[in-house]
This record gives sequence, structure tokens and C-alpha cells, in this order.
Amino acid sequence: MNSALQPIVAKYGQLLKRVDHWFDRSAKAAGNAVQCGKGCSSCCRGLFDITLLDAFFLRQGIDKLAPRLREVVHARIAAQLQSLRLIWPEIMPPYIINALPEETLDRLMPEEDETPCPLLGDDGLCLVYEYRPMTCRLHGISLVDISGESFQDEWCTHNFKDEDPRKRHDLRWEFRDLFQRELVIFRELTYTLLNQKINELDTLIPLAALIDFEGFDWKRWWEMNEDKIKNAGFPENQRSIPSPD
Repeated sequence: MNSALQPIVAKYGQLLKRVDHWFDRSAKAAGNAVQCGKGCSSCCRGLFDITLLDAFFLRQGIDKLAPRLREVVHARIAAQLQSLRLIWPEIMPPYIINALPEETLDRLMPEEDETPCPLLGDDGLCLVYEYRPMTCRLHGISLVDISGESFQDEWCTHNFKDEDPRKRHDLRWEFRDLFQRELVIFRELTYTLLNQKINELDTLIPLAALIDFEGFDWKRWWEMNEDKIKNAGFPENQRSIPSPD
């Protein structure tokens, strides 16, 4: 790994540990109302977008898989890539999806898709659990900030069948601070890769295994695609983000 990227991995890993601590504490407080547990993979279906930061972190876990297991994962991804090309024929490195039309994104990520995640083991366990994206760690419980601001109104259908978790103050957490800190780290990553601090670049979980974070000419790619991505609806990248206290 490029030495400039190592501090980013470490910093993001620490932030994700805070997320895990919140979820574990919340699940314990909720008791049987939360059914998330080892071997449950109900949410590990279909495609969904992840940030380039999550893709970078996830790639570390994929690269640490045993060679034979890594071959299995890449074979699954190759099969998915063929299906993705039917919808997105121009798919190519670095596999960023932000400039795609909304209708293309909807076709790539249909809600009814039940395709298992390529990183899901036959036993229902995540093969790269310690490196899974933030969205995987947050899924299952509604995300309400300690201020009362809601960041996610939905929760897993297996959880909280008899109550509304949004009304439980013991499940609230510092989500605004979390996402602000995530964004600061994300901008560190994009500055290292692109020489610019960008607020949002996304990909899909299977494509994370294919992204080249060291050999690819990221700066040249950004020069060629900056206007296209921003014109596709990227006001986020015009914003300045203050550092958290």
C-alpha cells in the first residue's frame, strides 16, 4: 500500500470501531427487538453504492483473503461484472458511478435484487467482516442523532416489530459528528488520489475489488471527468467542510 494511504486506513478503521461500539451497545439495550446476529445475511443481498473510502478500506480486507478464497470472490465478481455491462456498457476503471443517469443507477441497483453479496461466505458470514463498509455496520437500526435529527428513518424488518426505535433515546448517537468525521477522512483520501478535496465519489461493492488505488492515474482521470461528474449533480463538491471539533 502507498505509504501516504496508510494513515487514512488507520484513521477510518478507528472511526468504524466507534460505529461498531454504538451498534453493539444499542443491540444489547434493545434485547430481543434486534435480531441482527452472526449468520444472519438478510441484508447482504443486491447491489448498493458505497463511498470510495469504503471501497478503499474494503479492498484491504479482500487482499488479505487466502489465495484460493480470493479466487472464488473474484470469480463471483467477474460474473456480476458481465451482468453490469449489459446495463452499463461503458463500465471501466476506476468504476465510479456518480456521473451515471438516475435511470441507469436504478437498473443497476433494483430493490428486488436478491443476488448475494460476492463477499458472503457459504455459511452466511461476511468474508471480510472487519473491513465491511460503514453502511453495513449501520444497517438494522434507525439513525437518530442525540439532537433528535434523523439520518435514517428505516430499520431492518426483522427488528423492532412492536415498537418504533426512533422514539428510543437510548439508541441515539452522535451521527452528525460521525458523518462529518467520515467526510474529513474521505477528503484526505481524494486529496491523496486526485490532488483535490472531493466530498463524494461512489462505486458498487463488487467493483471495489477491481479498483486500482496505486497504479491508476487518478489525477488524469479527474481532469478528464471533473466537469461531467459535477454537472451530473455534484453540488456537494462545491461545499467547504469544516473540521469537527
